[in-house]
Amino acid sequence: MAESNYILTQEGRQKLEEELHYLETEKRAEIGERIKVAREFGDISENSEYDDAKNEQGMMEARIAEISRILSEATVVNTPKRSSKVSIGSTVTVDMGGKERVLTIVGGAESNTAEGKISNESPVGAALLGHKKGDEVVAVGPTGRETKMTIIKIEH
Repeated sequence: MAESNYILTQEGRQKLEEELHYLETEKRAEIGERIKVAREFGDISENSEYDDAKNEQGMMEARIAEISRILSEATVVNTPKRSSKVSIGSTVTVDMGGKERVLTIVGGAESNTAEGKISNESPVGAALLGHKKGDEVVAVGPTGRETKMTIIKIEH
């Protein structure tokens, strides 16, 4: 990620802290044990178990560094409890071309389209910010395609 100022919701920060704790404790010990067992197989120059464990260790350490950086640089936003406008942390129900979709607006570091969490920097997320229930919003994607939406409901 090339971002330097991450935006997280309170929930997103907590999830990252939990993942970091898991990686630093349980996962590190598990991979360390795999490396130790693989070393016992003998010559490590032709030992695929050892190579796999070392590669996994490298990826895990990179993820730990990334999470640590995000947590140290992130701005944690509190979702306003009473607001009629869409903000970061809002769960918005929209009508997109006759289909109802539920989207939660979050910072880029915690976006996950499979869970319906979209970044405040994405075309749809940016278009929804600041609007109220009943507003018709148009998001323009990177290819120039327009997505028209009507805000049905906003929850905080």
